[in-house]
Amino acid sequence: MTRHPSADRPMEMWISAFLQAQAAEHDAAVNTRLAYGRDLKDFAGFLAHRGLHFAQAPREAVEDYLLRCAAEGLSKATRARRLAAIRQLYRFAHEEGWREDNPAIRLSGPGKDRRLPATLTHAQVGALLAAARQTGKTAHDRLRSACLMELLCATGMRVSELVTLPVSAARGDPEMILVRGKGGKERLVPLSAPARAALAEWLQARDTAEEAARLARRIPPSRHLFPARGKAGHLTRQGFFTHLKDIALRAGLDPARVTPHVLRHAFATHLLEGGADLRAIQLMLGHADLATTEIYTHVLDERLTALVMDHHPLARR
Repeated sequence: MTRHPSADRPMEMWISAFLQAQAAEHDAAVNTRLAYGRDLKDFAGFLAHRGLHFAQAPREAVEDYLLRCAAEGLSKATRARRLAAIRQLYRFAHEEGWREDNPAIRLSGPGKDRRLPATLTHAQVGALLAAARQTGKTAHDRLRSACLMELLCATGMRVSELVTLPVSAARGDPEMILVRGKGGKERLVPLSAPARAALAEWLQARDTAEEAARLARRIPPSRHLFPARGKAGHLTRQGFFTHLKDIALRAGLDPARVTPHVLRHAFATHLLEGGADLRAIQLMLGHADLATTEIYTHVLDERLTALVMDHHPLARR
């Protein structure tokens, strides 16, 4: 293949330009860009070891890379994401005139393992909510802990959505809370009575602490519902993960089984068990595609089977 001038650009510059375009043109989420960046750096290292560059890598090189990923034991989901990152990089390069073809466009991905999501029972969620009210060194910490858990369990929010909530979303004792999800898309999620009560208690304690900090140290009030002193200005995802493990231990549950994602699954599963339809759950979870929500249909199948077995006269014979 003829050497293209784009080959003079380091592969790191290709990745950087691609990620900037993803942020500017497609409003890709930060976590998505970080994942793509890691994937493409790994692919660049693979090519460099073979003396290749993004600009000249043939289709066979991409296939060999995917085979190596499989040999390393990477999951189907991870391999599918890496192929998607490579495809999009080359689509971007083609649009920029850096490459005349896309060597990954005709490659079929490994697909994803369709596994039923882990979940928790009603009793286990109740134990976590009770434990949250007792987790924390001070009364202030315990109110924050209770509010975090009540909001998460009542709305099915992603943890990144929870920790970045603006305080303005909580003003006025709202019956619904505005959540900013992936790609900047906003949705309204109803709040349960216990969640509204916990939110009101936390908001009062938070505002009191913020006013004290302003008067004592001239610190301007935070715009976040869950402020923190770190660079982000709010409780981090990692900080919440650690806190959730403490709550799980206090509730007598295995911390390895209790994650924000599991709580999100529990939210959806319990709604379906209660008779909610998939479309409503899709809206509350912020799924762009109903197919993502359909993984929960196993709950519907179980409920319908039980309905027939319990009430159909022929099933009793």
